[in-house]
Amino acid sequence: MAADTTLAGLDALDLAPPPKRAGAGERVRRLWAALWPKLAAIALVWVVWELIHLTGWKKLILPGPGVTMTNLWKQAQTGLLWHAIGDTLERAVIGYAVALVIGTVVGLLVARIPPLRAAIGSLITGLQTLPSAAWIPFAIILFGSSFSAIVFIIVMAAAPAIANGAIAGVDYIPPLLLKSGKVIGLRGLGLTWHLVIPAALPTYVAGMKQAWAFTWHALLTAELLVLIAGEPSIGVLFMSDQDQADMPSTIAVMIVILILGIAVDVAFGRANQAIRQRWGLRTA
Repeated sequence: MAADTTLAGLDALDLAPPPKRAGAGERVRRLWAALWPKLAAIALVWVVWELIHLTGWKKLILPGPGVTMTNLWKQAQTGLLWHAIGDTLERAVIGYAVALVIGTVVGLLVARIPPLRAAIGSLITGLQTLPSAAWIPFAIILFGSSFSAIVFIIVMAAAPAIANGAIAGVDYIPPLLLKSGKVIGLRGLGLTWHLVIPAALPTYVAGMKQAWAFTWHALLTAELLVLIAGEPSIGVLFMSDQDQADMPSTIAVMIVILILGIAVDVAFGRANQAIRQRWGLRTA
């Protein structure tokens, strides 16, 4: 009984203290602390943008923020913009999900099987260095101008980053931790699911975040070159505005892309904070 109590106390030392429920005032303070740097950065960009516009430098190319935001508001009132955002996000989520499954499986296999790592470990990194535009001819030959072609391009761009994140995460697991797992009876899939994946999670999530950036780059590149009839997208709107030399609309679409990217970064940031808190690396 004494030994059980001692072990329970030692286990508690490895865990972060349970988070306390914050009051309304504390939640507002935390929200403001998180928001004001972003608001200050937006205000600074707005002021610099307006000053450049007022000085007349590149005036014909760079419209002012007021004109651009008015244009963005008008586009938001049309169903076309929201339809385009929906189509683009659907492609991004599906492509990223497929890349996540493939990259995770390949990464874990390569990390745990030395001959497989020797065979294709460097190839994964080599694939990650290829620009996504290089896969467009293969995608069109294999799938034509279709949804599947865009998903293929996303997978080839994002899966290597996820695989490398999984490999790096497994590589940095302390050998003593693996031995401890085997001592308590973990083997095969049980060892992978209950020990390897949780221990590799911080680096793995970093690879997932990098893979999302590759997903977004590959998707917009594909939408500019793989045109699907009757399906509007952010890439199609962007190319159409550029072809018409409509700079306010072009910059408005760029702002939409930026907002979506920031939203995803915030989501990954919350996940990273939760992992660090669970690992006892930060307070609640």
